[in-house]
Amino acid sequence: MSRRIWVLLLVLAFFSISLSGCFYDKAMKEMNAAERLLSDLKAQGGEKLVPYEYCSAEKLLEISKMEAGESDWTHARDFAARSKAASSAGLAQIQKKK
Repeated sequence: MSRRIWVLLLVLAFFSISLSGCFYDKAMKEMNAAERLLSDLKAQGGEKLVPYEYCSAEKLLEISKMEAGESDWTHARDFAARSKAASSAGLAQIQKKK
C-alpha cells in the first residue's frame, strides 16, 4: 500500500474514534439529567400523582441504559431525552395540581 492510503486510513480511524467519544459523552450527560429529573419526580410523589408520566420516564430511562450497555450511544441519548420529557411533563402536572 502506498503511504497516502495509510495516512488516509489513520486519519479516518482517528476521526471515528473521536466521534464515538462525543456520542458517549452526550449520551451520559443526557442519562444523568434524566435520572435527576426522575428522582425529582419521585420525590414529589410522581408515582401516585402522575403514574403514566412516572412509569414512562422510568421505562424510557431503563431502555436508555440497555442501549448504552450495547454501546448504542445515539439511541441511548434519544431514549434519555424522551425520559426527561416525560419527567418534565409529570413535574409540570404536579405543579398545576398544587
